[in-house]
Amino acid sequence: MTVVRGLREALVLFVIAMVVAMGGVGVWVGVSGGDFTHRLGIALMIVGALLGMTGDLTLSRVGMLPARSTFGLAPEREDAGGGQVLTGVGIFLFVSVPLIAVGVLLVA
Repeated sequence: MTVVRGLREALVLFVIAMVVAMGGVGVWVGVSGGDFTHRLGIALMIVGALLGMTGDLTLSRVGMLPARSTFGLAPEREDAGGGQVLTGVGIFLFVSVPLIAVGVLLVA
């Protein structure tokens, strides 16, 4: 059951990333002209790389460690994902890698 929830979450994240990339590329093409498909491929690779690096909120947790220790608080728990099923590795494998792969196929 958790596998199905994780794959559903990956699909939703993938679709949201595609829609955001298409909107950004639509504005980019509208402003400066050019080929939509090529620019969509570039945007998908960038979005995939960004999701791969920041998908599990590790960077934001590391930034809060000094502030939390100043007030005597323990580090944030790893399992406090706010209802997320996918971990950082899952987001990388099931969202970022497919986005980058589709981007490479569109650019080539």
